[in-house]
Amino acid sequence: MNRIIGVLVFFIWANVALAAAGEKVIIVNPLPKQQRVVYGVELLKNKLQKIGYMVYVVPTTGKNNQANQKLIVIEEDFNSNLKKEGYSIQSSKSIIRISGADASGLLYGCLELADQSAELKKLPLSINLQDAPEMVLRGECIGLQKPYYLPGRTVYEYPYTPQTFPWLYDKKLWIQVLDSMVNNRMNSLYLWNGHPFASLVKLKDYPYAVEVDDATFKKNEDIFRFLTTEADKRGIWVIQMFYNIIVSKPFAEKHGIKTQERERPIIPVIADYTQKSIAAFVEKYPNVGLMVCLGEAMEGVGQDDIDWFTKTIIPGVKDGLKALGKTEEPPIVLRAHDTDAPAVMDAALPLYKNLYTEAKFNGEALTYDRPRGAWAELHQKLSKLGSVQIENVHILANLEPLRYGSADFIQRSVIGMHEVMGGNGLHLYPQASYWDWPYTADSVKGGKRLLQIERDWLWYKAWSRYAWKAKRDRSAEIIYWNRNLADQFGVSETDGGNILKSYEEMGEISPKLLRRFGITDGNRQTLNLGMLMTQLINPYRFGLFTLLYEAESPEGESLAEYADKEWNGKPHIGETPIKVINDVKAHGDKAVATIDAVKLVKKDKAEFERIKNDAYSYRAMAYHFAFKAEAALQVLRYKYSNDIKDLDKALPLLKESVKWYKALTELTKGTYLYANSMQTGARKIPLTGQGGKYKNWYDVLPVFEKEVTVFQHKIDSLKQVKPGAAQYIAPLSNAKVQLATEGQYYTIDSLAQPFTDTSFAIRSFAHELKGVKGLKTSFQQQIAKGTQITFTNDRPVKVLVGFLKPQKAAFTVDTTYLKQPELETNATANDYGQADTKIANAMIIPGLPQLHVHSYEFKTGTNTLKLAKGVALILGFVDGESLLRIYDAGLYESGNRKQVDWLFE
Repeated sequence: MNRIIGVLVFFIWANVALAAAGEKVIIVNPLPKQQRVVYGVELLKNKLQKIGYMVYVVPTTGKNNQANQKLIVIEEDFNSNLKKEGYSIQSSKSIIRISGADASGLLYGCLELADQSAELKKLPLSINLQDAPEMVLRGECIGLQKPYYLPGRTVYEYPYTPQTFPWLYDKKLWIQVLDSMVNNRMNSLYLWNGHPFASLVKLKDYPYAVEVDDATFKKNEDIFRFLTTEADKRGIWVIQMFYNIIVSKPFAEKHGIKTQERERPIIPVIADYTQKSIAAFVEKYPNVGLMVCLGEAMEGVGQDDIDWFTKTIIPGVKDGLKALGKTEEPPIVLRAHDTDAPAVMDAALPLYKNLYTEAKFNGEALTYDRPRGAWAELHQKLSKLGSVQIENVHILANLEPLRYGSADFIQRSVIGMHEVMGGNGLHLYPQASYWDWPYTADSVKGGKRLLQIERDWLWYKAWSRYAWKAKRDRSAEIIYWNRNLADQFGVSETDGGNILKSYEEMGEISPKLLRRFGITDGNRQTLNLGMLMTQLINPYRFGLFTLLYEAESPEGESLAEYADKEWNGKPHIGETPIKVINDVKAHGDKAVATIDAVKLVKKDKAEFERIKNDAYSYRAMAYHFAFKAEAALQVLRYKYSNDIKDLDKALPLLKESVKWYKALTELTKGTYLYANSMQTGARKIPLTGQGGKYKNWYDVLPVFEKEVTVFQHKIDSLKQVKPGAAQYIAPLSNAKVQLATEGQYYTIDSLAQPFTDTSFAIRSFAHELKGVKGLKTSFQQQIAKGTQITFTNDRPVKVLVGFLKPQKAAFTVDTTYLKQPELETNATANDYGQADTKIANAMIIPGLPQLHVHSYEFKTGTNTLKLAKGVALILGFVDGESLLRIYDAGLYESGNRKQVDWLFE
């Protein structure tokens, strides 16, 4: 029977093709010098030839055309009634006319006619449509970065070389990427790198700054020209991104400075080098845009950002234009990350008009389709500046490495970009494995690596579709995606619908888990690897990024808030942990049930099996988190009840969570090479990624098993001794250092005063700090100039720094207290091991905010501790080998608060 059906299908198709066979189609293109139009016409010609037409391209209609001859006429004059990149396709008898607002509009008109003809297997008999994109910019980004640091270098420092990026020089791959982009109607390609200029331009005044040899430099010139030329044919604008302030390694060595140093002020030689680098780049590649990240590699919010943008970057672009003899400004995109973008734009717009702004939609994750609060307000403010605000779907640390294809969630997100954020542009990151482009994390037999643009076609297609037009009828969209998936896997539309449903059920799990239980929206956390119990019950100790709950989630409650309300009989609000626990289990069950319902797959069976394995993996992850969160609620209840029965209830739940984690480990073992693509010390949650550690589920499983063992032991101990029995903690020992300039010490004890110009005095402190000799600083000088301490040590030392954290609204500029090291905004925030809070709530100083202890590690020699502007306490120098117990001391001016972290440590 299947064979008979196959033969019938063949004959039906053959008859359609024969209907077109021998028929002549003339495409009239009077714009042979418009490369985008030529490309579009060629694509249309190829599609028509595949369905049987004889196609000819001519510059004019001619006088001897047959009366019924099929003509496709490209209108020579652009249509001013159409929106930018818009097109109109109209048929009359045997003539189809395509007009466009511009060359891109004509290109998209050709693509639309080609797509409709390919679907119908013939030219449409009657067509009358007009369309244009809603979002001005629709782009994807590719990172020229790696999962690890290069020897002798740090974050973002990756010169363009064949050894580091062999794929960069693969022209066939670039054509595949660009073709996929134009098929999705994307018009911008972002290339991300810390300091690309030293790989692409040579400077007369700084010849030593080039980071690559002459042969590589020529290869870079060749591939960059090839890429930008081919992109322009397809209506794609290439945008080169860079960080500030980063300089090339040879430049830094020549001048005896670091390649990047956040606390470093703007110095003339760096400003001159950067301005001339930008000028040379603009002169060499005038059709390439620039994207500027003012934050991270230079101190965040402040006048330096404004000065650097207006006195170095914009003048560099203008110098390049002057050298070219051009006045048309290339676009500059200002990234709002870690800078006061509205203030920078206020200063820049009078100087330069072709500016765009860009900000993260959901941080470095995907959590919620309608962000709120201060985060939404920032986007709205940027969108009202008069320039285009681009919404950045960034990193997706909670999605990798599993597949993500929820068209519903994506559509809702793009609608939220318009309605809530005021955005009118899309900047899309790869769905997973950003740091490992162009490959996915899948482990495939024979060692073959899957390409992101092939595996994650649904991700790119969905975001692009809704960036073109967001508000499409949901029922019609279900039919559209059902057909796409049916065609992809050779299944019925019903089974295409089952695959879609599975994708959409999977697509709710990670966003809900992160926004209700997570520590951060940043790539500091790998959600798919799980979380420690201490991270669930006391997230503040691990640097909770509160914006995740306040803005990138619907209104709701954290685990701690829920437990407190339950104990005190208060009503619950919004999305609760219990709701998410129940939701994610249901989503996991439905994802598995719907993918299991697909019975007959005729195409790409191996990929279908990988999707199926992902559905089972998502379910295992959902159940693991659900049971662990339930256990956490019981442990948090114990804080109030002091009833060991609550802990007894938590134990089987914790064991059940480990059982599901074992299942997840089995499902991913052999199917994935890693869980996270950034395998460095910047990964902190659940465990450090330093040296590529804890990148797989089987690495983490023993840690979770140990949690159960420790917890059970602590419960047994509690049943034999008094709860909360004091544990002796040895005081830290002072290390010997020689200060470069004379300093005034104080000894940590009650009534000690840490500042030279205030009367603030210590009331209480974590026991191990007693007797440590701190260094007095000036409260006012720290605010005005920051802190710099140079010292010599004959053994490794740790410098203990107390950061004061006031309760304040998100994006409130704090001009008094120094911000804690934060990897969400500062990629160098762990260069000295300082990112982690060692002792949370470690000291009470009446009149000052909560104090958290961090440590900076220095090797033997002469060293300098540099802190940006803002008040912090220099608590002392201790031996570098000292083991600092990481915990929450629970010291608050309102009284000590009970912590239960010790149950798992």
